[in-house]
Amino acid sequence: MSRTNKLKIFNDPIYGFISIPNELVFDLIQHPYFQRLRRISQMGMSYLVYPGAHHTRFHHALGAMHLMQKAVEVLRFKGISISQDEETALYVAILLHDIGHGPFSHALEQSIVENVHHEEISLLFMNRLNEEFDGKLNLAIQIFKGEYHRKFMLQLISSQLDMDRMDYLKRDSFYSGVAEGNINSDRLIQMLHVIDDVLVVEEKAIYSIEKFLMARRLMYWQAYLHKTSLVAELILTKALKRAKELSQKGIVLDASKPLLFFLNNKIEKEDFTVEILEKFSQLDDFDIMSALKTWQYHDDFVLSSLSKMIINRDLLKIKLSNEKFDREVLTSYKEQLLQQYPISMSETDYFVFKGKIKTLGYNKESQPIKIVKKDRTIEDIVISSDQLNSRAFSKPVTKFYICFPKVLEEINKF
Repeated sequence: MSRTNKLKIFNDPIYGFISIPNELVFDLIQHPYFQRLRRISQMGMSYLVYPGAHHTRFHHALGAMHLMQKAVEVLRFKGISISQDEETALYVAILLHDIGHGPFSHALEQSIVENVHHEEISLLFMNRLNEEFDGKLNLAIQIFKGEYHRKFMLQLISSQLDMDRMDYLKRDSFYSGVAEGNINSDRLIQMLHVIDDVLVVEEKAIYSIEKFLMARRLMYWQAYLHKTSLVAELILTKALKRAKELSQKGIVLDASKPLLFFLNNKIEKEDFTVEILEKFSQLDDFDIMSALKTWQYHDDFVLSSLSKMIINRDLLKIKLSNEKFDREVLTSYKEQLLQQYPISMSETDYFVFKGKIKTLGYNKESQPIKIVKKDRTIEDIVISSDQLNSRAFSKPVTKFYICFPKVLEEINKF
């Protein structure tokens, strides 16, 4: 009987060929839970700004695993002992780190389920897969949870200079066309080392790290938090909120069975049974887009309007400011909207709202990037780098936004 060859290769536009290192990784990639990531967009609604940004979490997970293969190779070359089991566990952990993402990645993180972070759902999936694979994911789960004694392994998966960030910056930059996000991941990985169980970077890579941190900052403001993709994600969230509100009042909506289940039920972390996890695994971008296409013709004015905005890319107006917007401005918009739309005062919240976005280029409190100098002393990148000191990378940047229908733009100039 012929045996399936599981040592396949993927042709990736970023790195060329990505090889599958062993049969366990192949079987995990083949699993329906992982194949679902082909139907989860990596950059949410950013394709409404950057038409090329249609790549998926599947793409990204494979890319991050490829970079992990490079990192293991480099560290072993430098004399760091990594066993075969540890190597496989690193590949499995980075491969599955995003498996818990819901439709449109971060856009609907609090809309489908409540108060559950995608990493917590990833862990639920990993535990479920571990049962199916007879405990072969034990070590990967231990590393993912930060419970393994070799702490640098978690840093390779989740830190301020991990394989996850290195891949998504390079990949998102490539597909969106935002060149400022492009980084030299090869150079960064070649400069990695481990000293006293801590992941460090050799001093000669200091400019590459500065470029990496700057690229991440620019990608946030130019791509991830671009005002158009931000307002699109906010509208999508509002549409799901309205659908939930109507559904829970007993109003029948057309949607896929998995989506209807989450619209009709309030699901929090403690509610996640195997059955609910299975239902979550059946949800992807297509459920949401298919529902919006149907809902744009619904009798409910709010749901219909919000759905049309996404389908036709005719979005709310969004304004950004370094200062908070006054509540009076919000109230004024809402009162004027009542003259324009057939809605109640409480329903104006779906069309007029404000909030804030915040980013931190570098968090020196959380697993700082450590530089190893030629004399073997280790210090934080902020101390080593004149650039990071002068640019105050470790200070958070906050911007405030207000959203409202374009019909009000001419009425209010401020």
